[in-house]
Formats: sequence, C-alpha cells, structure tokens
Amino acid sequence: MNETIRQVAEQGPFRPSWKSLKAYQIPEWYKNAKFGIFVHWGIFSVPAFRSEWYPRSMYQEGSDEFKHHVETYGPQDKFGYKDFIPLMRYENYDPEEYARLFAEAGAKFVVPVAEHHDGFAMYETALNRWNAKEMGPKRDVTGELAGAVRRHGMVFGVSSHRAEHFWFFDGGRKFPSDVQDPAYADLYGPAETSPEDWHSTEQNPPSSQYMADWLARTCELVDKYRPQLIWFDWWIQNLAWKPYLEEFAAYYYNRGAEWGVGVAINYKYDAFEEGTAVFDVERGQLAGIRPQLWQNDTSVSKNSWGYTQNQDYKSVDSLVDDLVDVVSKNGILLLNIGPKPDGTIPDEEQSILREVGAWLKVNGEAIYGTHPWHTFGEGPTEVTEGAFTDTNRSEFTGQDLRFTVKDDALYVIALAWPGETLTVRSLALGAAAAGQIAEVELLGCAERLSFEQTAAGLHVDLPPAPVGDHAFVFKVLRTRGEK
Repeated sequence: MNETIRQVAEQGPFRPSWKSLKAYQIPEWYKNAKFGIFVHWGIFSVPAFRSEWYPRSMYQEGSDEFKHHVETYGPQDKFGYKDFIPLMRYENYDPEEYARLFAEAGAKFVVPVAEHHDGFAMYETALNRWNAKEMGPKRDVTGELAGAVRRHGMVFGVSSHRAEHFWFFDGGRKFPSDVQDPAYADLYGPAETSPEDWHSTEQNPPSSQYMADWLARTCELVDKYRPQLIWFDWWIQNLAWKPYLEEFAAYYYNRGAEWGVGVAINYKYDAFEEGTAVFDVERGQLAGIRPQLWQNDTSVSKNSWGYTQNQDYKSVDSLVDDLVDVVSKNGILLLNIGPKPDGTIPDEEQSILREVGAWLKVNGEAIYGTHPWHTFGEGPTEVTEGAFTDTNRSEFTGQDLRFTVKDDALYVIALAWPGETLTVRSLALGAAAAGQIAEVELLGCAERLSFEQTAAGLHVDLPPAPVGDHAFVFKVLRTRGEK
C-alpha cells in the first residue's frame, strides 16, 4: 500500500473500516442538486459502432462488432483498438461551451468519465502513458472541463470504470490480435478471462499489484482534480475490492474534510455497506421512496452511453418524467450524453438538454432542494424496480402524479396533462397528511385556478389547453402547520 495513501486513510475523521465509514454524512449540496450530467467520452467514439463496449466486442469472435471491425479496418493484429487513439483529436472541444450547455440544462453537477473499461485515461496522469494529455487530443480534457464547470457554478465529479479493465480485453487472447503484443500490455491490461459470473472473482481474483494500481490511480484522481463526487461502476462489488474500497473511502472522505467540502461516492449493488456511500441504480428506478438518498444514472439514448452513428434517443418527455419520478422517491438523476471524436456534443443531445433546462427553468422549484412527501405519488402506471428497466414501462398518464415538498409548498406533478380536471386522491378531505388546501397554482400559468376539496380528493379546474410541455407542476399551499 502506498504510504501516503495509508497515512491519509488513517489520519483524519475516518478510518478504513465500515464501522468508521458509517459516520459519513451525505453533503447538502448533493441532497439539493437533484440533477446532474454524465459525460461518456473516449476512444470508443471513433468507431462509433453499437456502443461504448466496442473495444471489448471487437475482440469477441462472432460478434457484430468483430465482423464490422475486420470489414472496416482490417484484422485485429493489424489494426487494434490502440490504432483508434490518434483519430480522437478533439479539435473542436470547447469546455466552456460544455459548461454553458450543462448550466442551461439546469444541471447542478457534472461527472465526466475519467477512465472507462478500455484503460485509456481521459485525463493527465503520471501512472498511465495511455492518456488524453499524451495521445489523441493531447489535452487534459478532464482538467479543462473541471475548471469550466466550476466557473459556471456547478459541482465537479468524475467516474472510474477501471475495475472492469481486469478482463475487458480477454477476447484478444483467443486469436491473433495486438492484445497479445507485450508492447501494449500497459493499455490492454491483464485481459484475464472473466468469470462466468461477472459478479464474482473467487475463481480468478485480481492480483495485489492490480489492486494497488487501481487504488493509486483512483487516489491520484482525487488529489489532482478534487472532485466532490466519485462514481464507480458495478464490478467493484467483488470481494477482492472490499478492503481497497474501505481504504479509498477513508482516504477520499478525509481529503474532503481537509478541503472543507462535502464529497460523495456512488456505488452499485452491495459494493459498499449501507450508510457509507450513495447507492446508484443504472438505467433503472425504484418502486417507492428510499429513506436514504439514491441516484439513477441513465442516458439520453437507449442503445449506448458513448457516441454512436445510429443513436436511438429517448424523448424529452420521458426524461422529464424520469427526473420527476426519481426525485419524488428521494433520488437524483444523472443524465448522460456522449461527445463525438472531434469533441463536439451531437446537436440532438444539445437540443434534449436545452429542452430539459427550459422545463426546469419554469418548474425547478418543484425539483431542487425538495424532499419526499409521505407518499411518492399515485396513478395507474407501475414503474418496474431495478437496473436496466428504463425502457420497460408504459407511457405515463394524466392520472399519474408525483409529490415533492419544500418549505410550505406541496408540489403535485402530473406526468401528462390531466384534461379538464386534476384529481388528487391523496389530498382528499380528511386523508392522512392532506390538511386543508388554501391555494393551488399551476407553474407557468398566470390564470388563477379554482378547486374543491372533497372526501374523494382535491379537484382542480384546469385551462382548456395544456400550459407548457412535459410534466405539469401544481403548487399546493395548505393551512399553516401542514407538511
């Protein structure tokens, strides 16, 4: 273990043990933020085929990516993944434009990928020659974005997908490819055969050298960029990582205390013990309110996190609905975009972000700084719980409502236009926590709304046509003392 890492991990408010780490408190900035932007950038944007897993699949014999690669670029021992690096030039990359767009989208924090499974670092590092400062863009694209994001008043974080690098290129060991060339071993990594159960490393655990390198790289990211959020992908849940996660969390939390800022770690499945970091669900949601803060990370496209030439984009309406649903259940939405290899963000993705931002400009008071009500909502449409369920639900209706609370206001958010009347059964006269309604306002509408509260619910008369787009926010004020 690096002595500096050990010293920081053992000298501060936290120690490298789950018992000590349970004293961790989620920072207020993160609780209040509710909406952030994820950035999946990398060498995989050059082939732009299928998904950001192209670097793995191009070495998997029989896959569509394998066939595409051979037909387009030639055999993998002549043109390997490394040969895409000079083609990602980022000649049109402007971090200020990124930051302006993200701020316009209403994001409160930004999380670019520092290193994906492919082992290419999108930042300047002393631990890996395969990085964006020395190759490809020949710029510290992460460092430049960090400065721009902070200048625009947002919080900066990074993601690390390094854990999966242990087995990511294993297919290249099975036929002639550049993965087997010792000259590129520091890019392609161990390329060990992945276990049949990717949630286990018991049969083929990473070496102590690999784990120490993982820890050193992650701590270097912390010290170099001072991110206030570290997002980890799923494979760190394996047993080999447990002591290193304790070490890293203590190191990072102690650094945050030293800097005087609130920091947070995202994890999936059971990688961290409850109460020591923030739980994250990939491309999925929860069925109800989670008492502890959580996060949903999803993408603007259904098929890929990184840039591809044939993206299947989600509608803005569905993304706004996701944001509302997640926040009503004590969650945060981290929404991903994928830049092109020239460093520009696709026009379609810019348009999506701006439209989300336009909605938040009118309705953000029902999102930012809110907390859940005693129930997340009501309505006929069920939300499937769990990861990778983001496209597995029916369209929401005007009877699907979500609730958030801030100060004296209860926000009732209809996920589609209700029609002539909004009916809120949870606010029926005499219902638990309903209270007596004093006023109802539709955000973005200057017209006063008339309403009646009965034993069947709160009934609000609506304008003849929808006011605004996407979800519709009704600000409900109740008699003093009701929450």
